[in-house]
Amino acid sequence: MEGGPEAMQIPPWFQSAIQQRLDAVMAQIERQPDLRKLRAEEHEAFDAMFPGVDKTRLPGFMEWEDKHLFRRASENERLYMQGVRDGVQLVIALLNDS
Repeated sequence: MEGGPEAMQIPPWFQSAIQQRLDAVMAQIERQPDLRKLRAEEHEAFDAMFPGVDKTRLPGFMEWEDKHLFRRASENERLYMQGVRDGVQLVIALLNDS
């Protein structure tokens, strides 16, 4: 739906509101026990790959991992925002047909 002549520009204030909501939801998600457990398991798996190695001595790997995770988070955020745009356009189209 994005890019065509009927594509609607989402106002910056709305994008900001969505970003604030996304940040608030992410903070709630990070506190959920099941995800805390998954993070602990992830750290244990990392420690198993590099037993006894000081993580600060792996700067190249850590830098790659940070960039990889940031890219994935950026992709997910863009997917979310596109879903919001598509949803808004669908609601507008449905309201205009009424």
